[in-house]
Amino acid sequence: MIFNRKQKHVLLKFFSMFSVVRGYNILVIVIAQYLTSIYILANNKSLKEVVLDFNLLVLVLASAATIAGGYIINNFYDSEKDLINRPNKSMLDRLVSQNTKLSFYFVLNFVAVILASYVSFKAVIFFSVYIFAIWFYSHKLKKQPIVGNLTSAILTITPFFAILMYYKNFDTVIFVHALFLFLIISMRELTKDLENIKGDLALDYKTIPITYGEKTSKAMLTVLSAITLIPIYLLLNKYEIGHMYIYFYLCVMLLVVFLLLLWKSNSKTHYLWLHNILKFIIVAGVFCILLIDIDLVLKRI
Repeated sequence: MIFNRKQKHVLLKFFSMFSVVRGYNILVIVIAQYLTSIYILANNKSLKEVVLDFNLLVLVLASAATIAGGYIINNFYDSEKDLINRPNKSMLDRLVSQNTKLSFYFVLNFVAVILASYVSFKAVIFFSVYIFAIWFYSHKLKKQPIVGNLTSAILTITPFFAILMYYKNFDTVIFVHALFLFLIISMRELTKDLENIKGDLALDYKTIPITYGEKTSKAMLTVLSAITLIPIYLLLNKYEIGHMYIYFYLCVMLLVVFLLLLWKSNSKTHYLWLHNILKFIIVAGVFCILLIDIDLVLKRI
């Protein structure tokens, strides 16, 4: 198929906006919310009942819209920093004007609140607070050491609490899973700070590596890796997780590799590799939820 100039321009705009909202990340989160609902939060319901639950679909779509809006406002505030840290991605993102991005931001947040209103007033309050928290993080907290990292990790797992509140399932195992995810995401955020030192330093971001140094950051990552072994131990020995034990043994091996590479790393490329290891752990974890009960689909149709 041959595209004319106008069609190519529209296509480039689409890919630019897809890059800004991190469409691939949102897709993973949507899949994670559904798998978490099926295998963990609503494991007493039939597969059909969960998949065809319109309220769940609305909550997932509201989460996706809110997260997309969050990526836009984050991109808006970080445009200068990204030009230094990620020049290629930044050039693609700039194909869409800042005014257009902000328009999308307000539309997406409005859509999220409207969708939430279909479920309940509590859902409206939840997503309204979530939207404000994302903006406040991007505007103020992101430049602060430790607080910014913790806030980012909390905001990343918040969409799953929307589903948790919907199903009202407060089993301890759920919070152990959440703790594991929170720790891995916290490690990823700190690794990203190491990766982005150049841009953060140029724009006076008070991140942990800049405020306390790379050595302290590496020590903190080592401590976080050790703490991550606690929820892994509990999930392997105290709870029924089916064949997902394979994933957690793999995580232990990857964390050992991560630490060995961490203390030898001293460049952006090295930290990018470390970032990708943690990203792999997170994404693999989503699909490995299927290992909790590989026969579940057949049993619960």
